[in-house]
Amino acid sequence: MDPYKVLQVDPEAEDEVVQAAYRRLAQKYHPDVAGLAGSDRMASINAAWELLRDPVRRASYDRERRTSSPPVDRTPDRSAPHPGSGPQPPRGRPQETVSADWASGRSGAGSGYDPARMGAADGYAAAGPPPGNASGSVLTFGRYANWSLGEIARRDIDYVEWLDRMPIGRPYRDEIDVILRQAGRRRSVSSTDDQRRGLFRRR
Repeated sequence: MDPYKVLQVDPEAEDEVVQAAYRRLAQKYHPDVAGLAGSDRMASINAAWELLRDPVRRASYDRERRTSSPPVDRTPDRSAPHPGSGPQPPRGRPQETVSADWASGRSGAGSGYDPARMGAADGYAAAGPPPGNASGSVLTFGRYANWSLGEIARRDIDYVEWLDRMPIGRPYRDEIDVILRQAGRRRSVSSTDDQRRGLFRRR
């Protein structure tokens, strides 16, 4: 069983991508939703998540995966139509992959994304060790794990904007707001806008 295939994620996907994929599949195949038909699939999904959620076990699996050749899947495809029953999907179509730099939608120089680090050095995320001169909260997830928000802002302000839009960034909202205002990425709210009440707000 390849846990990455089970969860339908790229082997170089970040932890939050893997977690989001697990939650999506768990909602789809949970026995309360899919009935008994989804119980086997749910067992595989849970087993894959248990392996990939643990950084030590995932790193060990990744090392084994790199050193051994990928197993050939000989399971017959029962979803394929019988010959002559209609048009068949083209064979040999390359599998779609998830961009390793999905978080900011950028890659290359200046983005903080270094493809050479994606499968290397245990203990560091894709961006490598923090550059120093930390300021603000330190992230414990993603490509900038162990970096402070100030260090990330100096390297990749787009990532800070992405974090501001994501639920995972909620604990850091106030700090992110200050950073984005200082960087000129967010306009200040005028006093009239600040005093205006929303339609459903209690006055």
